[in-house]
Amino acid sequence: MKHEIKTASEEYLKVIKEDFKKYKLLGDKTFAQIEDKDIHFESDDEANSIAVIIQHLSGNMSSRFTEFLTTDGEKPARNRDLEFEDQNMTKDDLIKKWESGWNILFNSINNLNADDLTKTIHIRNEPHSVIQALNRQVTHCAYHVGQIVLIAKQIKKSDWNTLSIAKKKSEEYNEKMFSKETK
Repeated sequence: MKHEIKTASEEYLKVIKEDFKKYKLLGDKTFAQIEDKDIHFESDDEANSIAVIIQHLSGNMSSRFTEFLTTDGEKPARNRDLEFEDQNMTKDDLIKKWESGWNILFNSINNLNADDLTKTIHIRNEPHSVIQALNRQVTHCAYHVGQIVLIAKQIKKSDWNTLSIAKKKSEEYNEKMFSKETK
């Protein structure tokens, strides 16, 4: 099937949604590899646990994407400082919190159209184009999901199942990819 681009705006919306889905999936695949106790692991007193990062990302997505086009992205009810204190939630409860944040984000961006991309929204009273806000959010998610993966990888050590190309397997992976027919 040929990849058809209708407009740059439509392509941007398609790609940004795919990017968010990829980062969520990396988190989901990471959670599947860790145990309940692992989610609260902190390497030192200044480090964040996976639990804290989930709390923060969920709070951030909920604040930013609730009434995305009409209210400031930093909601008055958000307690960002509390997000960085481990609430001792179970892994199941944290995954529910994770899903809640992502659902709010996806519900909001799935309702965007090409005309929305040049609108101005505010985050902490600073103006952002919708494109700028989406780019800011996807990099924020990538940053924190990367932290989640790194923490889990450090915990699991040799029991970690890689989420990308395994070490010393790049050539094998490339051969597989280049042997596929181009669509």
